[in-house]
Amino acid sequence: MNIEELRDYCLLKPGATEDFPFDETTLVFKVMGKLFALTDLEGDLSVNLKCTPEKAIELREQHSCVLPGYHMNKKHWNTVLVDGTVSDQQIREWIDHSYGLVVEKLSKKQQNELSKL
Repeated sequence: MNIEELRDYCLLKPGATEDFPFDETTLVFKVMGKLFALTDLEGDLSVNLKCTPEKAIELREQHSCVLPGYHMNKKHWNTVLVDGTVSDQQIREWIDHSYGLVVEKLSKKQQNELSKL
């Protein structure tokens, strides 16, 4: 997976938007204004993804490319190094998980708006 594929997949999610709220190299993906993924456009490709606390620990133990979330709440975020040690499909599943966690925390009104997209 490269940065273009990562970006394209994140933007396929209903209601997903991209932004640079922190600086000109940190690309952030949001749904209804809530962050579900972010990546730095400089250096080796990695992506920060939201995760349940239990799954976050499990993934870190199982995959050397999964680290505690860099500059994030390490209980709820992982940094995934996109280094070829896990499949693109696995990364897409982790993006789906992150997106799903954010969507389930949205208000019913926001979820209804999202379902119409």
